[in-house]
Amino acid sequence: MSNYRGDDAEYMEDVDDEMEDVEDDMDEEFRGDDLGASDSDVEEFDYSNNKVADTTAEQARKGKDIQGIPWDRLNISREKYRQTRLEQYKNYENVPNSGESSEKVCKVTQKGGLFYDFWRNSRSIKSTILHFQLRNLVWATSKHDVYLMSNFLVTHYSSLTSGKHEVLNVRGHVAPSEKHPGSLLEGFTQTQVSTLAVKDDFLVAGGFQGELICKHLDRPGVSFCSRMTYDDNAITNAIEIYNKPSGALHFTASNNDCGVRDFDMERYQLVKHFRFPWPVNHASLSPDGKLLAIVGDNPEGLIVDPNTGKTLETLSGHLDFSFASAWHPDGVTFSTGNQDKTCRVWDIRNLSQSVAVLKGNLGAIRSIRYTSDGKYMAMAEPADFVHVYDVSNGYETEQEIDFFGEISGISFSPDTEALFIGVWDRTYGSLLEFGRRRNYSYLDSYL
Repeated sequence: MSNYRGDDAEYMEDVDDEMEDVEDDMDEEFRGDDLGASDSDVEEFDYSNNKVADTTAEQARKGKDIQGIPWDRLNISREKYRQTRLEQYKNYENVPNSGESSEKVCKVTQKGGLFYDFWRNSRSIKSTILHFQLRNLVWATSKHDVYLMSNFLVTHYSSLTSGKHEVLNVRGHVAPSEKHPGSLLEGFTQTQVSTLAVKDDFLVAGGFQGELICKHLDRPGVSFCSRMTYDDNAITNAIEIYNKPSGALHFTASNNDCGVRDFDMERYQLVKHFRFPWPVNHASLSPDGKLLAIVGDNPEGLIVDPNTGKTLETLSGHLDFSFASAWHPDGVTFSTGNQDKTCRVWDIRNLSQSVAVLKGNLGAIRSIRYTSDGKYMAMAEPADFVHVYDVSNGYETEQEIDFFGEISGISFSPDTEALFIGVWDRTYGSLLEFGRRRNYSYLDSYL
């Protein structure tokens, strides 16, 4: 991934400016210039909390925009603005024209699927991004509990109570409260968190300078601090927490120094360290623990032996750098997301070519998640679109979730009942929540 912070600033400035005209109109509305002019104006503002109100499923069914954007009071329609975004959004590419070149091989899917229903848009929780290429900053540990980055805070949000509380504050000084071999007792100051992972009661945050901060959610304080590398190119690109077949809890950290490191989370010890020819942007372990998918600053991906780091297979097909990977729970298929605007689905039994190439609308596929039952797969673009595919019918049908704003991360709840989407935007930053659609037709007999 790009290690030049100027790329970050330039790209995010361009993105922020794209909604500026619309948001200026929105800001004017919410400053109170027109408040009281109509019932809809009053509904937009929660006077008791002095903030713009959330949007519920009931309000959305009655026609309210899920993000609370008052299109009827703006100088541009939603349809016109969507078209403008599609035409003007700048997809970041390391290989010029990779997105355009990949279109000819993409699968034609049937849109209009409805697998997850809109439940709520919570604007009291602001999801943020620090590096424009890294979008794994939202994690659900249950259908009611979500953890995400909000500026210098890792925040827990409860969809049951709509309450939030601070879990980890990295704005100031963070130091471990426990003593473990190899832990930096002096800790860190003002850590810039580039990536995050949360599973069960364990949280790991990775930083721009190779920092690792480990915390048990059921204990006070921080358990472990470490700096993986002092390399100048040290950004922690991704963290994946997983259980080994033995049940032991581990995590892998993918770094811009071309390394993938595996840590034992019980002893906080580095167990394995593999190096590759290029910066590694994401690594994911197969469910049986026998294969490790590696993607990074190279159009080709790798399948390696997680015990030795030996390359077993090469993945050819993508045209740019990849930033996402995920395994289907069956351990046979997995997916990779690339800046060529595609997600490729692979079958481990034949890796000579991908079995499906799924296309984004605006830009790179920066995050991929499967439901734990393997029924659905979600892929997130950098902004505006999350695509949910029905895996059971060969990715033929998709639900396209359409909104406005940069995406900080996506996460299914472990029980598959909820899908959370972090939206980063100056005015409309929020957490979108969707619930799995169920067919309860048997209840009709009681009506």
